[in-house]
Amino acid sequence: MSTDSPNAPAAPQPEPQKQLAGLREVVFQLHKTLIDSERVSYEQTIGTITSPNHFLQLLTQDPWFAWLQPLSRLIVTMDEALDAKEAPLTRAEVQRLVEATRKLLVASESGEDFPRHYFDALQRDPDVVMAHAAVTPWFKPGPPQG
Repeated sequence: MSTDSPNAPAAPQPEPQKQLAGLREVVFQLHKTLIDSERVSYEQTIGTITSPNHFLQLLTQDPWFAWLQPLSRLIVTMDEALDAKEAPLTRAEVQRLVEATRKLLVASESGEDFPRHYFDALQRDPDVVMAHAAVTPWFKPGPPQG
């Protein structure tokens, strides 16, 4: 019996909490990969980062890393939605966060700020390309596979 039959039941949709947790995980991994890539680039250009505290200070205060802040804020927004106790997470809220992620993760050679730096990171580091590829299934219609 074919599962493509119009009478076949639709594949179950993941509940919004699980769906957002899955999106958050791949975006978090991309963020981590970008931070690691930027650290290497910083150290090659500026010099060695001497300690974890020094690195944290650079991440939060140095203009070199400032372009990553929109992605950091997006992850915080996802965490807040996942932790919200007042109202259950809705599919519409998850879709809004998927759309915000899709709009943010646009690389542009001629852009400024995030789009330009993201383009540079994608050109420079194959690990960034792989992490980006893990996020893109979320931008297609229907639930992502994996």
